[in-house]
Amino acid sequence: MYKKGIAFDGSAPLLLYGYGAYGEASDAQFDVGRINLLDRGVIYVEAGIRGGNDLGEQWRVDGMLMKKKNSFSDFIAASEYLIAQGWTSSGKLIIHGASAGGLLIGAVLNERPHLFHAAVLEVPFVDSLNTMMNPKLPLTTGEYLEWGNPNNKTVYDYLRSYAPYDNLRQQAYPAMLVLAGLNDSPVHYWEPAKYVARLRTLKTDQRQLLFKTNMHAGHSGASGRYDSLREHAFQQAWMLGQWGLVD
Repeated sequence: MYKKGIAFDGSAPLLLYGYGAYGEASDAQFDVGRINLLDRGVIYVEAGIRGGNDLGEQWRVDGMLMKKKNSFSDFIAASEYLIAQGWTSSGKLIIHGASAGGLLIGAVLNERPHLFHAAVLEVPFVDSLNTMMNPKLPLTTGEYLEWGNPNNKTVYDYLRSYAPYDNLRQQAYPAMLVLAGLNDSPVHYWEPAKYVARLRTLKTDQRQLLFKTNMHAGHSGASGRYDSLREHAFQQAWMLGQWGLVD
């Protein structure tokens, strides 16, 4: 989605959203909150990567369990395509993912950090290996159907090879906004907290790494119409600042 008159010469700021898990398709839908970005010349794109069921059941199966890395390679391929076709450039591309989509963003940032200008990780499932190793957490054993049971060594090794927290390393990362909720039960606040703490010791750049915890919210963010709008406005203001589009 984009405003009429956008030049496809690589100069446009672009927000790319991804999820790719639990068979959830990235269906096109109207969101009034995006109009603010569109009016400022931002292109909005959702990537229908494997792990969702955008192209049917096999599309979902090919992005889960021992094929989860297909979700990451699909998202990287979508990013490279948008750049190659002139929709944006690496210096204008911001990526966004929430929950399992936050795992997606964390994984691709470790793999291809220079491909992106900035990233928003919202209640991100970034300490996925440690969480999946703790059967006392309320959702862990049920999640074996999506991610696998790490008590199996083959599964453990595969999870370990892409878990965002475990694969942080000394390199330059894009600017990042990481968001958590204190009362979040699917993704406990300590996941993004320890992720950010470790990243601060490893990253070699001086780009902004901002961590914000909503002390009254759960997995779905602030409740109440106006509190929710303020939360979304904060995210957009941060992104607009990264694009240099602040009035």
